[in-house]
Amino acid sequence: MKKLTLLYAGLTIAATMGGAQAQMRIEISGVGSNQIPVAVAGFANEGVSPQKISEIIKADLERSGAFKVIDAGVISDVNNIDYSAWKSKGADALVVGTVDALADGRYDVRYKLLDTVKQAKISNLDKAVTAQFTRLSAHLIADDVYFKLTGIRGAFATRISYVKQEGRNYQLLVADADGEGEQLALRSNEPIISPSWSPDGTKVAYVSFEQKKPVVYVQNLVTRARTVVANEKGSNSAPSWSPAGNKLAVALSKDGHTQVYTVNTDGSGLRRVSNSNGIDTEPQFSADGQSIYFTSDRSGGPQIYRMSADGGEAKRVTFSGTYNTSPRISSDGKTLAYISRRDGNFQLYVLDLASGQEQRLSDTTSDESPSFAPNGKYIMYATQAGGRKSLAVVSVDGRVKQRLTTQAGNIKEPTWGPFMQ
Repeated sequence: MKKLTLLYAGLTIAATMGGAQAQMRIEISGVGSNQIPVAVAGFANEGVSPQKISEIIKADLERSGAFKVIDAGVISDVNNIDYSAWKSKGADALVVGTVDALADGRYDVRYKLLDTVKQAKISNLDKAVTAQFTRLSAHLIADDVYFKLTGIRGAFATRISYVKQEGRNYQLLVADADGEGEQLALRSNEPIISPSWSPDGTKVAYVSFEQKKPVVYVQNLVTRARTVVANEKGSNSAPSWSPAGNKLAVALSKDGHTQVYTVNTDGSGLRRVSNSNGIDTEPQFSADGQSIYFTSDRSGGPQIYRMSADGGEAKRVTFSGTYNTSPRISSDGKTLAYISRRDGNFQLYVLDLASGQEQRLSDTTSDESPSFAPNGKYIMYATQAGGRKSLAVVSVDGRVKQRLTTQAGNIKEPTWGPFMQ
């Protein structure tokens, strides 16, 4: 990992929005199969930094469930490592680093990932960052460790968005993937639903009821500028972005019953693409942008269908259960996540589109709004327990589960942002 600056443009979002809110608390249960033992040392002199880099790295790696994290204490001399000693302690890899305060107010963050078996360096980073981006540097180091040791791109440095409700106060919030750095994007006395990230991570589409009816907006998170994308007669709902970022799929009832439309992100070029006598809603573009998945009751109850992004014949995708909604597709196009009602419970399922094999991922009973991490390995969703709505994250194999809660209010409608470019 050589370019910390890749994410800087996207994370100016945090600098332009409102002040930080109360942070979320994360509870982790379950572990992944074949955990990789990795020792993480306290970074030498990291007390000078506003954030304790090594603790954030440890928390990220532990949360993933992919690693058995071994506390290595503080290693001050990162250039003279006793590889055999760390191997004997069960660590296949060792994370070490230093932090130095620079005269210009920045912090020089240096990190190495070492292979204790081959007694060699796997990766390293040396980057000067401002105080604002010390936390980001830790997430990026964790991403690098995740990638170098698993071969899969890490998603710790990505962002999430969700809605928090306290009484009649609705807030659209953006935060780091671990719930920290929470920032306000929109506040309203009317409901906000269905946020959806643009592919470049600079905008969010959502539905707001501030005009006393559902209207689809696109908001630039950097400039705060808003555009009305769909304000037709009746209901305007369920926006989702095309992979190219130039169109949205939306569900509109302008012609009587709800159908799927596409529209340019400036509100022009509205075009109907579904045509049934039922209700067609919750559209989602496929990973390649060639198809749209959506929920329809054309067969008598809600099921998930797929059609060309230009419209035409729709083919049914889900066949197990009588009630399947909220389709979401993984970034590689291979896995469909959705909410299914079975025995009165609303739970998160995934479907392998090639094999047709289905798996239930949640053990809660009131789930909604699934959203894939950009690396396709985790799904965030909203759930309810103890009378309060909260967010949960589960690995796609169902082994690792997290619960994200706040001290006050209900949090719901999550959407996981993309990798920043």
